[in-house]
Amino acid sequence: MSSETCCYTPGLKRKTATVVRKIRRLPIPGEVLVSIGGKVEADTIVARTYILGAVQVVNIAGPLGIDAWETSKYVSKKVGEEVNKGEPVATLKDFFGLIKRYAFAPCSGTVELVSDVTGQMLIRESQTPLEVDAYIPGEVVEVMPKEGAIIETPAAFIQGIFGVGGERKGELMVVSKSPDEILTDKQLGQECKGKILVGGARITYEALQKAIQIGVKGIVVGGISDHDLTRFLGYKIGVAITGQEDIQTTLIVTEGFGEMSMSAKTFSLLKDFNGKHASINGATQIRAGVLRPEIVVPRADVSGKELSCFDDTVVFEKGLLPGAQIRIIREPYFGELGVVSGLPVQLQTIETESDVRVLEVDLADGRKVVVPRANVEIIEE
Repeated sequence: MSSETCCYTPGLKRKTATVVRKIRRLPIPGEVLVSIGGKVEADTIVARTYILGAVQVVNIAGPLGIDAWETSKYVSKKVGEEVNKGEPVATLKDFFGLIKRYAFAPCSGTVELVSDVTGQMLIRESQTPLEVDAYIPGEVVEVMPKEGAIIETPAAFIQGIFGVGGERKGELMVVSKSPDEILTDKQLGQECKGKILVGGARITYEALQKAIQIGVKGIVVGGISDHDLTRFLGYKIGVAITGQEDIQTTLIVTEGFGEMSMSAKTFSLLKDFNGKHASINGATQIRAGVLRPEIVVPRADVSGKELSCFDDTVVFEKGLLPGAQIRIIREPYFGELGVVSGLPVQLQTIETESDVRVLEVDLADGRKVVVPRANVEIIEE
């Protein structure tokens, strides 16, 4: 097939049932705690390592009023010994014990060095354990020695267009009655605590604030205003990878910024899984190495035979073709949904005066528009 009639465009996945595989890897070498073929829950720890603590410098010679070369004579803790915060690590007694001077440990840890050159002691703070959980329930299909494991499970899988916040797990709770209903604080109560809420259209800033107060794990909505997102985070977000924000409630937007209703199919799919446990991640990277926020709903009720109908490897393997459902990801039609109706072969000149390949789109509201092929992404069913 010639490049004039086919091109690959990354798309958002929306699967009722598919096989989800997740690589769970430590950032530094450690110990893997699971074996191939083992069954895990979402909270099962699959790998663990330890991060060395920071080094704290303790001035011994100064507080004791001694020369640096005398330091070793007065320390009460030797290299390799553990100390507690506030504990004396060196003592000087003068005038028959009537005068005592001390040097105290500024932290708990292990004595790493005593120097008769500088008159100091180095204390290494206690190691911090770093654990990686399975994120999704399922089966361990591969183990990477000292690194982690790969977990596999049948699940419904939905990607958003943008998100903030890291991995969260909880029960899905649909709080909006329709995909075009704005999610406000009036819809949220204590029953939402610990849940992953599903709204319809835009979420208000007041709803975000109330969700945090209640203890909501995550929110999935159609849209959000740029202003409200900035207020929510406390700063204007840039183009870097999201997902590392210091927030307790993960937010996933399925359509885009502004007054946007959630896709009816996405809303219907999420509504079908109301009350089911899900794993979500708001991490997003739109540019190089595309990374999308996701909602994973494990499905123990489907078998391998049923899953073959939703094999990811055969979806859109021929690229962008007429009939493909797409979302426009650039202005002036940002966030609009539509169906590809034509793929003109000839290059066309756009407003930037560049000659690019375009496609013809029938928008959901009936309008017919022409946009650059690079300005759309496929919505995989």
